[in-house]
Amino acid sequence: QVQLVESGGGLVQTGGSLRLSCVASGRTFTQYTMGWFRQAPGKEREFVAAISLSGAVTWFSDSVKGRFTISRDNAKNTVSLQMNSLKPEDTAIYYCAAQYYTTIVYYARLDKYDYWGQGTQVTVSS
Repeated sequence: QVQLVESGGGLVQTGGSLRLSCVASGRTFTQYTMGWFRQAPGKEREFVAAISLSGAVTWFSDSVKGRFTISRDNAKNTVSLQMNSLKPEDTAIYYCAAQYYTTIVYYARLDKYDYWGQGTQVTVSS
């Protein structure tokens, strides 16, 4: 079992920045690909970013590429999402998720993630 707790959400103006953090507890953090997803009101949950076990490889959705970065600190069991140049369309609940290591990493598929956090609200005002 892995427990994930997100923090860092809030209200920010267009063009501003926020940094989300997710702390994991339970099983070995380094055995999990970590991802961030988001869900806006009335929409399906969607992939935002993911990072490999060591942190050497990252993936981003086209909508956030160049504005968001993802990082992990395996010594602190933490994954972070730095969000810059925020837009109103980034408004959503952001979820941290963990996918147990497999040979093929399905980084963008919600159904391949084994554990989820409770989410943190991000609101970008225009």
